[in-house]
Amino acid sequence: MIRYKLFLNFAKEEAWLSEMARQGWELTEIRLGGYHFRPAAPQEALIRMDFRRFRSEEEFANYVTLFADSGWQHLAGTRSSGAQYFRCTSPDSSADIFSDALSRAERYRRMARMWLALAVSLMIFVTAVAATGAMDVRALIEPRRFYLTPGLWERRGEAFWQAFWFETPFALFRAVLVYALPVSLSLYLASALYAARLYRKEKNDLGEA
Repeated sequence: MIRYKLFLNFAKEEAWLSEMARQGWELTEIRLGGYHFRPAAPQEALIRMDFRRFRSEEEFANYVTLFADSGWQHLAGTRSSGAQYFRCTSPDSSADIFSDALSRAERYRRMARMWLALAVSLMIFVTAVAATGAMDVRALIEPRRFYLTPGLWERRGEAFWQAFWFETPFALFRAVLVYALPVSLSLYLASALYAARLYRKEKNDLGEA
């Protein structure tokens, strides 16, 4: 079974995955934004998440092994995915994969940095593409620029409508590509700000404890 959901709050995601385990669905992998589950015996599984990316497969393997030795099975996540998912396998294990609250809060700072890096990379890409003339940024506020037929807007009657309807699918395709860039940039920045806010909240809660 595949379920599609979007989480930026680790606690809510952990709670949802634990509930799926109680319903008899075990997480196997996450691919293309989809959570992949397989049927399993319903259980009170303790699911915890970390957020780390690794420079090499060896570093990632050592990380997974360290958690396995501490009673935590790695369920999903890759060297470069960021999100790492663990299930408690030993009754002697702690209820958390982190030794202290500050380490738990650091997950959000690492996630915020990832989203910010994606936003900066996309901004550089958009600037470079616009500078080469491969993308007409003026089309964002003048949609008729997506239509490239010479003299289209000077035509009248049947000649106009034939050319207009013929090119509309191509214009829509160009529009989707162009508008997807600022939309993606906005989502990356919003995600980075939200993760940073959660990091500050957890740090503040730690200071008040």
